[in-house]
Order: sequence, then structure tokens, then C-alpha cells
Amino acid sequence: MAGRRVECTWKRHVVEQLKLRDRVQRQAFEELIHQYNRLLEKSDLQGVLSERLQTEKYELQNRHDLSPGAESLQQEMAQIRIRHQEELTELHKKRGELAQSVIELNYQIQQKDKEIQSNEAKMLEYQQQISQLEGECRDLRNSLADLERANQTLRDEYDALQITFSALEEKLRKTTEDNQELVTRWMAEKAQEANRLNAENEKDCRRRQAKLQKDLADAAKEPLPIDPEDDIEVLSSEDSAKAPGETSPSRLPSRALSKRLSQPPPAGLLDSISNIFGRRSLNSHGTSPDSSDVPSGVCAEVRVPSTALHTFDAHDGEVNAVRFSPGSRLLATGGMDRRVKLWEVVAGRCEPKGALTGSNAGITSIEFDSAGSYLLAASNDFASRIWTVDDYRLRHTLTGHSGKVLSARFLLDNARIVSGSYDRTLKLWDLRSKVCMKTVFAGSSCNDIVCTEQCVMSGHFDKKVRFWDIRAESIVCELELLGRVTSLDLNHDRTELLTCSRDDLVKIIDLRNNSVRQTFSAQGFKCGSDFTRVTFSPDGGYVAAGSADGVLYVWNVLTGKLDKTLDKNHSSAINSVSWSPSGTYVVSVEKGSKAVLWSDL
Repeated sequence: MAGRRVECTWKRHVVEQLKLRDRVQRQAFEELIHQYNRLLEKSDLQGVLSERLQTEKYELQNRHDLSPGAESLQQEMAQIRIRHQEELTELHKKRGELAQSVIELNYQIQQKDKEIQSNEAKMLEYQQQISQLEGECRDLRNSLADLERANQTLRDEYDALQITFSALEEKLRKTTEDNQELVTRWMAEKAQEANRLNAENEKDCRRRQAKLQKDLADAAKEPLPIDPEDDIEVLSSEDSAKAPGETSPSRLPSRALSKRLSQPPPAGLLDSISNIFGRRSLNSHGTSPDSSDVPSGVCAEVRVPSTALHTFDAHDGEVNAVRFSPGSRLLATGGMDRRVKLWEVVAGRCEPKGALTGSNAGITSIEFDSAGSYLLAASNDFASRIWTVDDYRLRHTLTGHSGKVLSARFLLDNARIVSGSYDRTLKLWDLRSKVCMKTVFAGSSCNDIVCTEQCVMSGHFDKKVRFWDIRAESIVCELELLGRVTSLDLNHDRTELLTCSRDDLVKIIDLRNNSVRQTFSAQGFKCGSDFTRVTFSPDGGYVAAGSADGVLYVWNVLTGKLDKTLDKNHSSAINSVSWSPSGTYVVSVEKGSKAVLWSDL
């Protein structure tokens, strides 16, 4: 409709321009035509006058022949001829002027015709431009209509997403409330169960004590033969004269008493309740299940690995993390198959012991607590999880990050956990209340974390190592390296920080003055990923790191030189290295499925 209206407008404009041109040109030539007509009339009048002159001449001749006054007639005729000649001259003069005017007007007509042709060409060009602009206008209108439809569709989708988001937010709130209620109920039920088990244990203990006292009384009443080989106190005659019922319990035969007391009580006598976050489960002897793994200090001797003792397939896919337990007896590996596997190191081999399941994505880091009773693992499903090592049970899942959790560590009190994520935040978790106590925005993706009592050190994608004060939630200081930080590790004294970065350099930072003390590099050593882990030896005298070409490099901290280069066992980049606290073994895992146990044996 708008296009038709535009078409009518320009047609009307063309008609008006034609009418205007007709009026202008007609007014310019009307005078010329009028003068030309007058000239024609004068020409006709001159012819009439000539004929009239001839007639008068003829009449005068006739009169001359007929009358005697011929001379006067001739004079009159001569005057008439002169007058007529003057009129004719005047007429010729005017005719010449009119002819000149006609020539000029013809020239003007030619100029006007040229202008008309030029204007017609311009009009044609303008018409073409108008057509082109009308086509562009139609295209723009169509594009505008499409954009309006797309905008409306986006508005509708946005409204739908907003409604969905509100519904999901409400669902999340309800789920959080239900989860809190379930946790409260679960804790109450666990407390009730603990009270019940404690009551049963007390009853069982009282029953066994009563039975033991009865057995002791029966043993005191029974006469026992004296064996010279037994270490028994010989009764005096006056003591033997006493009645059997009056025998003093302190004078009972020691052999019978030792035999009865040496019998181990039933397993239920000293069983206690396993509480993951407050206490550690005890075995029948009242000790921690992995009490043999508790380290007694720095190892006596560190063996620099030189031989691959055992190469085995650790996971179905890439192996991301590896860690020895504090006692060096257990080895844990985590991979992209969403499992944490436990291995027992026996006679230079890693024997499978069990698997910890429950993660919904690949494992990124592994950490044992100081007693080796619990295992903490971070994963790509935005969560960290804790298992008990003795029964392989998943005890708790810590959720709250909005990105991959790349590292999680126990604090020294084992009651708190710090996790670092791809979402550029660090979170502090309290295992007693099972909640996130603090969230700190770091400004960059956190690739690894190490902890002391009140300080957390984090390595980031923006090439910085940040030192955090847990109490103040603030950065104590920052140290910028030349590449993205992939790994952090502390020596046993917690005075030196080991870093690895994507500039293919391994550095030792002195924590007493926050400066780089030593830098290690080697020809061929290349950091394979943003999550390549390196490690100190237990005594801090060596550094082990895996390269992108599958070679294990070991540097001597004292000399600062490369000590060992171990290859031909890995077929892909080494992701992580762990040195056993005993100093005997080193384990390296790769992007493939293999793990290699190294030693100097």
C-alpha cells in the first residue's frame, strides 16, 4: 500500500513538471509567433500595396493618356513611389529584425531542447534511483519485520526462561530446605543410633565384666595343681589353712589369671561408632584402622628412583591424580572414569584393594588426612567428596561451586577443608557442621592449593600465587610467575613452596621472605597441561616432575642440577607425581591409563 502511494506521488510530480514546462515554453514563444504572424500580415499587406501601386500606375497612365496634366501626375506618382519605397525599406528592415529574432529564438529553442533532454536523462536516472531505493526500502522493511519477529521470539523465550528460572530457583530453595531437614533428621537418627549402640556396648561390657568376675570367683574356688615350671606364688601353710571361699583375690594363682586375661574380648566389646567428621572409627584394639600408616616424622632415607618396578593400568581412561597415604602403605589414584582406586604397595607391586565410587565426573585431585583414615577428592562435577578408607563408604559431598573443583585440601586440624574451583573462588568448609564457612573471590581460576595452619596458598590461571589469611579472608601477598601456575607443594618443614607453571619452569619459593630461591629446568622438559602436578621428596632434598613427552625428571635441590631422567615407560604426558612419605617409592600417572611405580631397587 505504501509503495502504491509513493508511485502515485511521483507520477503526479512528473505531470506537474510537464505542465509547468508547457506553460514556460509557451509564454516564451507566444510573442515570437505573434510577431511572425504580424510579419506575415505585413508581407501580405506589401503585396496588396504592390498590386494597388500597379493598379494606380496603370490608372495614372491611362489618365495621362486621357488628360493634359500628365506632368503633375508623374510627379505625384513619383512621390507615391518614393513613399512606397520607403515603406518597403522599412518593412524589409523590420523583416530582417524579425528574422534575427527568429534565429535567436530558434537557438534558444535548441538550448531548451538540450536542457529538456538532459532533464529527461536526469529524470530517468532519478527514476532508476527511486526504483532502487524503493527496492532497498522494501528489503529494509522485510528485514525490520524479520527482526521484529525474531525479537518477539527472543522476548518470549526470555520470558519462558525467566519463568523456568524462577521455578528452578523455587525448587532449589525447597530442595535446600528439604536437604537441610534431611540432614537434621539424619544427624538426629545417627545420634539416637549412637546412643543405642553405646547403651548396648555398656550393657555388653557390664555382662562381660560380671561374667569375668564370676569366672574369677570360680577359679579362686577351684584347687590348682602346682607346676614347678609355672611362675606361681607358693602359698604359705597359714594361707592354705583358710577356707576356699576366703581366698584373697590378690593371691590368686597367676597362671590361671594370666590365661583368662590374655584371651581377647569379643569384637563387640570395644566397637565404637564411626563418625566421619567428629571422630575416627576404632578397631577392636581401640586404634585407628590405618594407625600403622601414621607417619612418625621425616623419613630416614630418600631413595632416588631409577627403575620402574611395576607398570599397570590404573583406570579406564586418563589418570589425573595420585597420592600416597601418610604411612606409604596405600596408594590412591583418581581418573576420568569417575573413580578413586586404592592400591596396596606390596613387594614392589601395586595390588588393587578397592574403589571409591560416588563421583559424577572425573577426579581432579586427591588428599589423605593426616591419619590416613579419610580421603578427600575433588571432581569436575562442581563438588568435593570424602570417603572413609577402611570401609570405602562415601561420607559427605560438599557442593556449592559453580565450576569444576580443581583442588581440595585438608587443613592441619583435619576438621576443615579448602577447595579451589574453575569459578575463580575458594571455599572454606567446616566438616563438623558440614557447611561452607567462607567464600573468597580470587579473580582467576584456581588450579592448585596447599595449606598451613592459618594460610592458604593458591596457584592461578593468571600466573599468580596468592597467599590468603583464613581469618581475615584477605590476600596477604601475591607472587607473579612467568606462566600459568599448574601445581603447588610444600616441603616437610613448610618453609618452602614448590611451583610448576606453563613456562616449563619448576621453582622453589622461600616462604620466609616470599621470593624465588631456586629455579629448575631441563632440555626436553615441558609442562603437559594446566593441571600437571609436581612433588617434593619427603625430606625436601629432591623435586620430581613429569613432562609432556612422558619422561620423569628428578632434580637435586642442594646442587640445583638434574639428577635423574626416567623414560620409556609412559606413552603420553605425565599428569601427576607422588613421592611416598617413607621415601622409598615414586608413582607417576599419565594421560593414558597407565601408572608406574618407581624405586632404586
